[in-house]
Amino acid sequence: MRPAGVPNRPDPEASPVLSVNVVAKSYASASGARIDVLRHLAFTLAQGETGALIGPSGCGKTTLLRLIAGLDRNFEGTIALPQGARLGMVFQEPRLLAWRSVDDNVRLAAPHASGADRDKLFSALGLSAHKTLYPGELSLGLARRVAIARALAVKPDLLLLDEPFVSLDEALAARLRSELLVLVRQRGVTTLLVTHDIAEAIGLADRIFLLAPRPARIVEEIAVKGSGDPAQLRALIAARLAVAP
Repeated sequence: MRPAGVPNRPDPEASPVLSVNVVAKSYASASGARIDVLRHLAFTLAQGETGALIGPSGCGKTTLLRLIAGLDRNFEGTIALPQGARLGMVFQEPRLLAWRSVDDNVRLAAPHASGADRDKLFSALGLSAHKTLYPGELSLGLARRVAIARALAVKPDLLLLDEPFVSLDEALAARLRSELLVLVRQRGVTTLLVTHDIAEAIGLADRIFLLAPRPARIVEEIAVKGSGDPAQLRALIAARLAVAP
């Protein structure tokens, strides 16, 4: 269930903020053999829309996020964002600078964000009492909150999330998902999430993309809105993943 006060879902017919058409992505193994990672994978996301990628471990989900983020440009196809679009990314690990405080980690990523803007984010994510601490003094849950604050502080047009709540206990993960959802909806941020958690995808996403094993491609797209009972949808997705070719 979505938290109270979350704005309505975006219009999927709006002009896309993200347009992905990966014809092929491969790399060479240590032995020199070609490994195909992605093939004929295409989708778009509109302004304020959230998409979730679900697929088998190692199928290429993180590779796709790296392509979208521009960290890897060696692929066939096109990935388009509006000119001047700002990108925020939350990795599987928080990746904070150990020698910088919480506030400094966020300030360095978003030097144009004012102190008031940062304080507003810290308040929303429950970090106000921790902003002078260093990463080594934080729990994993707090460190993940800082990583989210850092990504949102740049005021991104596109937010990429690579299993941001992995390894957290379910109660904490649920609380962070709720906080993130409110912030993303309030700011109208287009978001792409990688997760293995079907319930997480249903709770956060407008559309879910089911991926085949490597080389990954989209085998089915599921609209969350109007899909009925979440438990039934969760069972349906689990069944579809079990038989994905």
